[in-house]
Amino acid sequence: MQNVHHNPAANPATKLVTGTGPQGGLSPGPDLAAAKARQQGAWASGNYAVVGTTLQIVGERLCEALDLRAGETVLDVAAGNGNATLAAARRWCRVTSTDYVPALLEQGRRRADAEGLSVNFQTADAEALPFDADSFDVVLSTFGVMFTPDQDRAAAELARVCRPGGRIGLANWTPDGFIGQLFKVIGQHVPPPAGLRPPSLWGTSERLEEMFGAEGKVEATKRNFVFRYRSAAHWIEVFRTWYGPVHKAFAALPTDGQVHLERDLEQLIGRFNRADDGTMVVPSDYLEVVVRKL
Repeated sequence: MQNVHHNPAANPATKLVTGTGPQGGLSPGPDLAAAKARQQGAWASGNYAVVGTTLQIVGERLCEALDLRAGETVLDVAAGNGNATLAAARRWCRVTSTDYVPALLEQGRRRADAEGLSVNFQTADAEALPFDADSFDVVLSTFGVMFTPDQDRAAAELARVCRPGGRIGLANWTPDGFIGQLFKVIGQHVPPPAGLRPPSLWGTSERLEEMFGAEGKVEATKRNFVFRYRSAAHWIEVFRTWYGPVHKAFAALPTDGQVHLERDLEQLIGRFNRADDGTMVVPSDYLEVVVRKL
């Protein structure tokens, strides 16, 4: 497979959308470049791998849902520290693992080396993938591409690099599940950039159909991942220290704001926690998605 840099028209820092401004003209849309820089900074902070490694089972399940075959070419987009990457490589696929945070790719490389797995790691932006059209048999992303600021462009890129007859596989948090509600709580304390679509829309069948319906058959199955921690306080400590978006949210708030955010997170956990022994056992819904490209 030859990797040739693909450079679609760059996103404008501010794009115009249909709407009436104060003078009757067009209103500026969200600053996508600024939003991307902010998100990249968030995911580069803390240490996502501490949380990411606990999600390994999701990548394994997705690879089974995709019915991967040994020897297939697989692209993992927004791979983080490589959960789905490793799952595909364990099935003897030829895997390219990409992310826009080089430190996360390096952690994935160390994990692959520890298992003796052959994987190509490459820094790449999910909204401008540096590969030819129809380059891969399978394109996948677990809790990664859903966080791109320009959802339509990212979805188009996934479809572009997947060959006809290939598969696109995704794992996306749902709006009403625990992690979807986590981001809602964070947004009440640290509002996201105006005009951006919530990432959790990737966890709805309607939005998936909008983005991929013209590309092929979209199959979405609701599953859940169970967060298991020593206590609610333990989960908050881990996510506050290591999970970029939560880490950044606390850092952006004054002391009293941090206290209020912690209280709201405790209440959120209380809504979902099914344990009665002081530990935390919280199921979080996500959609397991397979798009069979025409």
